[in-house]
Amino acid sequence: MQTTYDRTPNRIRFTRTQRETMRDAGVLDGRYELIDGEIISKMGRNPPHSVTVIALCAWLISVFGALYVRSQTTIDVGDTDPEHNDPEPDVAVTIAPNSAFADHHPGSAELVLVAEVSDSTLRFDRTTKAAVYALIGIREYWIVDIAGRQVWVHREPQPERYAEVTAYSANERIATLTRPVDAVRVADLLPPSVAE
Repeated sequence: MQTTYDRTPNRIRFTRTQRETMRDAGVLDGRYELIDGEIISKMGRNPPHSVTVIALCAWLISVFGALYVRSQTTIDVGDTDPEHNDPEPDVAVTIAPNSAFADHHPGSAELVLVAEVSDSTLRFDRTTKAAVYALIGIREYWIVDIAGRQVWVHREPQPERYAEVTAYSANERIATLTRPVDAVRVADLLPPSVAE
């Protein structure tokens, strides 16, 4: 029997339509994404987050080219609960150049990599976002963990989770599945540290 302290609070899951209605009514100001029915603010990125997003984009552009790297733009979840999910990853790499997406957002089959930069959202990025990205079939998902000075690499999507999750420390080198010879040292994606 559940005690009063064991109960999970009742959760209201918002839809895209409800989010847009709130935005149009002026209730929501700024940029938001919808993840599993939760409205997540995309505002107020601190300097370490901004520096890391720029470093990650710069490296990915050097590997894939500027027309294949997107930052903080929507991806299409397809038929996988689209009413409750409208993610905007910090960085995404597409298989086709930007001009191919003039009439739609790229879906999982059109994405090489999706990445989130985490300074205060690591648990959310490792659980809720990872589950959404795995469910829609994102083949490779990275979390750049600023505080932990590491990158969590998720591969082999399964329903609700990734079969392979590996953490790479600051002095290790990582590469994407599609460009395994183009590796980068994790520390080069992070804000400078006195110890390195």
